[in-house]
Amino acid sequence: MEKDTVVRLRRLTPAAGRTAGTAWGIPWRKGELRREETLRLMLPGDKASLPLQSWPAAFWPDGSVKWSAHAAVLPGDADGVWTVEKAGTAGGARSDQAEACAGAVKDHEASVTAGESGSGRVSVTESQDAVLVDTGAIICEIGRTGNAVIRRIVRQGSELCSSSELVALREETSAVQGGRIVREERFAGVVKSAVVEQNGPVRAVVRVDGLHRAETGAREWLPYTLRLYFFARLDTVRLVHTFHFDGDPAADAIKGLGLRFRLPLQGPLYNRHVRMAGDDGFFSESPKTLHTRRTKGKYRELFERQSAGEAIGFDPSEDAYFLHLLDDSATWDGFKLVQASADHYRVSKRTGKDCCWLKVADGRRAGGLFYAGGSAGGLAAGMRSFWQKHPSGGEVTGMAGDEAELTLWFWSPEAGAMDLRHYDTRTHVESSYEGAEELRSTPYGIANTNEVMLWALAGTPSPEELRALLAESQEPALLVCEPEHYRGTGAFGVWSLPDRSTPAKAYVEEQLDGVIAFYQREVEQRRWYGFWDYGDFMHSYDPVRHVWNYDLGGCAWQNTELAPNMWLWLSFLRSGRADVFRLAEAMTRHTGEVDVYHFGEYAGLGSRHNVVHWGCGCKEARIAMAGLHRYYYYLTADERTGDLLDLVKDADYATVNLDPMRAYFPKDEHPAHIRVGPDWAAFSSNWMTRWERFEDTFYRDKILTGIDCIKKARYRLISGPTYGYDPSTGVLTPMGEDNYGRHLAVCMGGPQVWFELAELLDDPEWNDMMAELGVYFNLPQEEKDLLTKGEISHKSFEHPVLSGSIAAYGAYYRKDRRTAENCWRVLLDNPFGRVRLAEEEADVVHLEALKEIDWMNTNEAAQWSLNTIISLELIPDALPERQETSGGVKGG
Repeated sequence: MEKDTVVRLRRLTPAAGRTAGTAWGIPWRKGELRREETLRLMLPGDKASLPLQSWPAAFWPDGSVKWSAHAAVLPGDADGVWTVEKAGTAGGARSDQAEACAGAVKDHEASVTAGESGSGRVSVTESQDAVLVDTGAIICEIGRTGNAVIRRIVRQGSELCSSSELVALREETSAVQGGRIVREERFAGVVKSAVVEQNGPVRAVVRVDGLHRAETGAREWLPYTLRLYFFARLDTVRLVHTFHFDGDPAADAIKGLGLRFRLPLQGPLYNRHVRMAGDDGFFSESPKTLHTRRTKGKYRELFERQSAGEAIGFDPSEDAYFLHLLDDSATWDGFKLVQASADHYRVSKRTGKDCCWLKVADGRRAGGLFYAGGSAGGLAAGMRSFWQKHPSGGEVTGMAGDEAELTLWFWSPEAGAMDLRHYDTRTHVESSYEGAEELRSTPYGIANTNEVMLWALAGTPSPEELRALLAESQEPALLVCEPEHYRGTGAFGVWSLPDRSTPAKAYVEEQLDGVIAFYQREVEQRRWYGFWDYGDFMHSYDPVRHVWNYDLGGCAWQNTELAPNMWLWLSFLRSGRADVFRLAEAMTRHTGEVDVYHFGEYAGLGSRHNVVHWGCGCKEARIAMAGLHRYYYYLTADERTGDLLDLVKDADYATVNLDPMRAYFPKDEHPAHIRVGPDWAAFSSNWMTRWERFEDTFYRDKILTGIDCIKKARYRLISGPTYGYDPSTGVLTPMGEDNYGRHLAVCMGGPQVWFELAELLDDPEWNDMMAELGVYFNLPQEEKDLLTKGEISHKSFEHPVLSGSIAAYGAYYRKDRRTAENCWRVLLDNPFGRVRLAEEEADVVHLEALKEIDWMNTNEAAQWSLNTIISLELIPDALPERQETSGGVKGG
């Protein structure tokens, strides 16, 4: 990058009107940014710079930076084009407020120049017992032992939070004659460690790990990780909470799971306030409202001011009678909102524990923002994806005392206990598509991640402030690059920018947009929401019942089958659309946690598609592979996703205990048997990510070993595709030329990973091997026989539409017009190429009126879209001009 070259950025969504901290990533071309060079962030529309904290996220093999990560505090009113530009080199003269992309790579310590403006910075002080973070606006103490994760939050001398802990409820049901007994066991989070992962000056990150311990008894379970994010001069704390299930689904039913804050309260009851976001407005009340049957005149005006959150006062003499009325009126001590489903919540309140909950209101979709506080201020908390991840809730108790409790329920105890058991006691391989005879349905080792924003506020927020807080909690600030920059750097391999310069290209772009629009509508229409489901799509459709195959094993939830994550992320990269980003983000959060095992027998593997996400007997590396989740990590610098990428680096060792080809190859001299794709392709994505993030050549060498073995096969990538495998050496041993189907090698993300890997390896033979497979895949059998001497059958190369990416690569690399034209013929003759989906939707009735496309399946939707996006980049000149037909479009 030349000295005057800049990277243009914009907000993913418009500014919410409140200053907010954010972190994001920027890709760079090979050799463009050296690690010792510093960068500067410029505000839109002028020459002023903002403090910028930067660190390297990935490297090219030559040592230059492939991805940089950044943190900054963005003014709430600043929209437009932001820029990042070079500002010098570390160790030499540094420009004002710039920060180097240098520093210790292994632990990602940031190296920063604070600037001369005197602006605030995050300060972190560590002791053996605690971590103290001072943002300049608030001070937060984090415990390293004990139950309290947050021990206190102080703003301008006022303690607004006196402690915070994680809470869980376990339900045990016992059958007795004539009924059942339900016992409830309470657990509190226990801190085992607190580590400072990043230490300012713009952003600090503290990671807390622990588990939940029984209040009575010695049991400890449900490990958790809680990251706390702080930004300079801000009164916010961002929390990313992950819990893991390590119980017995037949015996351990989680009744409630949440995070509780204790809030010291000051001032008279009528100057204490509770706020809860509803569908459009806010529930706004006090434990002692001024509403009585005699509230008139100036007291009506005071009541209106109280409801707006203003502090009010009374003259003991002049207002004595009204104060008597207040003493006589009810005192409301508790308030709660429960989002029981995607379409219903209820707000309730009560005067005390011995009294009933009084229904306040019912609504559809609550915003997930809560506030409680007194005269000195209070705490606001926003739970992201609140109604989408029902059953959720927020509860405030103790508003009439000296200390209130605000509990955020990730799983509300009002909803009944989680049931994590399988849907049946046996598998259904033939009638369904469950993949393996063994049941192996276990949630042991899965996880779920939730996000919370906290604000320590000096007073009760106004409706305008509440709306700004709500917007920030649901659509956090994020800077993104322009699509042209992402593509120009080679980030994430090969893909195209939208191009509507010809009727044929415009038509294909409309088809791509139509698939996205269909799934956006379907998420809402089919209510693909819920704590364990939100973010995933379903697999295939049942036109008789007018439902997706929710109860057909192997055909229900998608669980990353045929790489829908990659389709959504490339759709965002090429368009910059915020709605597509959020769709991909939700899928990444779900599939990286719920569908993957984080410890236990299947650590590093995931569960194939099934009726319940962890239900399939096929536990495979492809579901958990880094190639699916690294998009989100590099675009947002999200540390939790970084954990997931680290988790899978040695996933290949799990094949020794659970051979992915055990149904086809008996035990022999090889420790395991794997396919080049999707197994070795998944491993190579894990190793590539480890190599580029940490410059760990051990994992690079495992890739090179595998490629070397494939080169020695008789027909290179065309051979096999099953090999004997030894994870300790990475050696693939050939087991024949035609021992399994080839389509799985090219439809689970393998080509997309390999294209990017090619940029790192600079190995012409590897490129040629991919091209050879791409050209060969769809050849007539007689031509294949000439090339491979009749040793490889045509039936090994099923589903031509799945080969689009590798075929396009072969056509591009070998300048093979015939292969290119055939690739487009396959794509355009497919229903997704022929039919306008919006026109295809039919009106049907299930439980309610619906729109349906009765042939829909997500496998083909994802692969057609992904392969079309890549083909538009590699072989656009072979795209035929459009000719209208009754079927839509065909090649000319």
